[in-house]
Parts: sequence; structure tokens; C-alpha cells
Amino acid sequence: MRKAGALSQVNITRGLVVLGALVLVLAPLLLSGSDYTLRLVTTAVVYAIAAYGMNIILGLTGQLSLAHAGFFGIGAYIVGILTVDHDWSFWAAFAVAILGTAVGGYLAGLLALRTKEEYFAIYTMAVGTVIYLVIGRWDAVTHAHSGIIGVKFPEGAGIVDFSSPVALYYLAVVFLVLVVYATWAIKRSTVGRNLMAIRTSEDLARSIGVNVGLGKQLAFAASTTVAGLAGGLYATTMGFLGPASASVNLTFEMLMFLLVGGMGTVFGPLIGSVLVVFLFELFQDFQSYRFLVLGPIIILLVIFAPRGIAGAWSALLGRLGGGRVGSATGTGASARVVRKAATAAGTPEGAEAPLASADTAPGQGAGASDGTDSADGVGSASADAPTEDTAPRAGASTRGGTS
Repeated sequence: MRKAGALSQVNITRGLVVLGALVLVLAPLLLSGSDYTLRLVTTAVVYAIAAYGMNIILGLTGQLSLAHAGFFGIGAYIVGILTVDHDWSFWAAFAVAILGTAVGGYLAGLLALRTKEEYFAIYTMAVGTVIYLVIGRWDAVTHAHSGIIGVKFPEGAGIVDFSSPVALYYLAVVFLVLVVYATWAIKRSTVGRNLMAIRTSEDLARSIGVNVGLGKQLAFAASTTVAGLAGGLYATTMGFLGPASASVNLTFEMLMFLLVGGMGTVFGPLIGSVLVVFLFELFQDFQSYRFLVLGPIIILLVIFAPRGIAGAWSALLGRLGGGRVGSATGTGASARVVRKAATAAGTPEGAEAPLASADTAPGQGAGASDGTDSADGVGSASADAPTEDTAPRAGASTRGGTS
């Protein structure tokens, strides 16, 4: 009976994955005649790629990095500066952006990962703020608040015209698929299990022979590398770059993508990114007040669906299949992330008191990796299966079309 339920979960999940893939492939046909909406979807895909980078360091390793948008901005500005000011080809600049953010992330991690929990979040927030200030004030290199206009499109070697919104969308989808596959592969690998052991307890991981320092270092570098990759795609998608693309506010929006979609899951970042980007677009006429609406939604998600939409779906399948679901784990993980972010941002301690007890929820101890690891609905299928506005708006792009 239990085996039949697990098999049913696998079939349902695979069916949803196939459906989602079909929607991604057919989106340009479904949105034919609306370049603006297609640009918006492309922007959502690019932000999803960046969210997957944050998912590596936060969802798998349990370290909240608030410098993520800083490295996203570095990747974007490397592409923008090299293609506009130095007339490089897009692909050459893109490769330098990926390499540069990988090296920069590794070097920043040498100091960052000597800290823990709230102190790590505060340190990385400081790094992100420094990156934002440098980009916003180094006029000779970054053009400061004047921005960079006219970032090149990727070269298609005479085969593909990437100035077409459809071609640019499919390019973003190709990189999204690669990043999703990499996330899935990491979760199922020994490296992924080591990272999740670190997330559960660094001392426990160290006691069973896991190199905690190296694991965190590599996770941080991988996270910044994916952020730089997304930043490079963002630059060519938008066509214009300003300091807001590296602001700490954008980091918190990416964190929102993860909280909504589901941390540590394979499909959560994509779900959260697309949903929140379109919510931002829906509230575009109320820019100053949108967080008054979205804020309570996030709070309700943390309380009632702490593992995000993907985690809630996995829990539902687990109940239908008679499986065990560790919801307490998700509550503790999400509450810790909210508390770390609030501490780094200087939120008064009393403001988060309702979430404080979640860390000590029953069943959170050694079994912590169970609940979150299965949150994507794939790994849990069977017992033996291993203040500037940074709203994602296509309208801000010089590439925009008409709706």
C-alpha cells in the first residue's frame, strides 16, 4: 500500500514537471503578439536562475547570504562595461562575468564563512552594500547613476537572431534548465548530502568526517557564480543597467522568491520567482504600497506553509500516500531565515517574537534533513530514492515591446 502511494506521488510529480516544461516551451506561442509580457516572463526566468544560486547557499547549506544581489550586479556590470565601453562580444564578456563572480565569491567566502548564522548574514549584507556603493559612485567605470545603455545582444553566428524576444527567452530557458538540473544533481550527490548535513548541524557533520569549511566555501562560490550568470543574462535582457541591479533590496526580493517557492527544493525557486514577479507587475501602479500587501502574505506562508509552495505540495502528496512529513523542520528553517534577515537589517528583536519558538519545534533535531530534502516532491517519492525600486519590471527595459 505504501509502495503504491509512493508510485502515485512519482507519477503525479512527473506529470506536473512535464506540464511545466510544456508551458515553458510553448510560452512564446501562448503570448504571441505581446512582446511586453514575453519580456516579463524572460525577466522572471532570469530572476529564477539567480534564486537557484541563493538556494545553493541557503536552501542546501543553511547559510543566509545577503550579498547575492551584489554578485548579480557584478555579473551584469561586467557584461555591460565590456560590451558597451570596450566593444567585446557578449559571449566573451559573459564568460568573464561568470569567472569573475566565481573568483570573487571564493575570495569573499574566505572571510565570510569564518562567521556563523546572524553574523554571517550581517557580514554578507555589508559586502553587498559595499558592492552597491561602488557601482553607484564609481562614475569613471560604472557610469554611476547614469547607468549603462545599449548592452549588446548575444551573437547568434548568423543562425539565431537574439535581438528577437522569442530567441532571448529561449536562451534564458536553456540556462534555467541547466541550473535546475545542476541543483537536482547536487542534491542527489555526496556533495549535496554533505551540504545538507552542514545545514542540519555543523558539529554533527564535522564529527562524521565532513569538511565543513570546504563545503561552505564551495557552496558560497557556486552561489555567486550562478548569480553572476544570471546577472549577465539580465544585462542583455534589459539593455540598461543601473545601481539598483546590485542593491540589497533585490537580495531580499530573491529571498522572497525562495520563501514563497520553497527553500532547498528543486522547483521552488522557479515557482516563487514567476509568481512574485507577476504579483509585482500586478501591483505596479501601487509601488509604494505593494509590500503592505505582500508582507502579510509572506508572514502567512512562513507560518502555515513554512516549506513554501513546493514543500506544501510535497507534504500534501506525502499525506495522500501515507508518507511521513516533517513539517516542523520546515517551520524551523523558515523562521531561522526570517530571523537572520531581520537581525541583519536591524529589525527590533521583539518584532519577530511570534516566530521564535519555531526553532525548538518537536522533531527538528537529527531528522532536519528529511523534511526539507524531500520538499521538491521528487526525493520523497519513495523510501529508497536518494531605497531604489528593484521590482522585476519588463517595462524598465530599453528592449521592451508593446503589450
